[in-house]
Amino acid sequence: MSSDRKTAIIVGVLFIAATVMSILGTLVFIGPILDDPDYLTNVSAKENQLLIGVLFELIAAAAVAGTAIALFPIFKKHNEALALGYVGGRIIEGVFIIVSAVSALLLLTLSKEYIAGAPDASHFQTLGAVLQADRVWTFLLGPNVLFSLNALMVSYLLYQSRLVPRFLSVWGLIGAPLVLAAGLIRVFGLVTLFSPIAGLLAGPIALFEMVLAVWLIVKGFNSSAIASESART
Repeated sequence: MSSDRKTAIIVGVLFIAATVMSILGTLVFIGPILDDPDYLTNVSAKENQLLIGVLFELIAAAAVAGTAIALFPIFKKHNEALALGYVGGRIIEGVFIIVSAVSALLLLTLSKEYIAGAPDASHFQTLGAVLQADRVWTFLLGPNVLFSLNALMVSYLLYQSRLVPRFLSVWGLIGAPLVLAAGLIRVFGLVTLFSPIAGLLAGPIALFEMVLAVWLIVKGFNSSAIASESART
C-alpha cells in the first residue's frame, strides 16, 4: 500500500472520529447534564458521565488537528501557503474544543464545592453561568465559525488539486458558507444555539465531511492527480 493511500485512509478515519467523538462528547454525554436547570447539583452526581464526555471532546480535538497535519504533505505540493493556513486553522479549532472541555471540568469542581456547602455558595450560580457561557461561545466560535473557514480552505484545496472528484469539492465550497451563516446568526443571537434553521444550514457540510471521509477510505486520492503533481515537481 502506497503512502498516499495510507494517508487517505488515516484522514478519512480522523474526519469520522472528529465528528463522532464531538457528537458523543458534547451532545450525548455532557449536554444533558449541563442543560438541566439544577446542573450545579447534577454535574457532581454524574461525574463519570461528564468525564467520559470530556475524554470524547479531547479525542475530537486531536482528530480535528490530525486531519490537517496528515493532509499537509499532500496539499503543500499544490498550495503551501493555504495548506499551512489549514493546519493552523484546524489546530486553533482543536484548541477551542479543549477550552470547552476544560470549562466542563471546572463546572465539575464548582459542583463539588457547591454540594459541600462552601461559604461563598451564593456566588456559585454566577460562576456556573460564566462557565456555561464559555462553553457556548467556544462552541460558536470554534466548531461553527472557524470550522466553516477551515471547511472552505480544504474544499478549495481539494478543488484545486483534483485529489477527489469535483462534485465533492464543489459540495464543500457550497456547504462551507452555509455553516458560516449558521454560526453567525447564532453569534448575533438571531436564533438559538440548536435552532432547526441553523441545523439545516449546517447539514450539507456535515454530510460532506462524512461522504468525503468514506470516499478517502474506500477510494483514496485521485491517482492521476498525484502522478501529475509528482511529475511536475
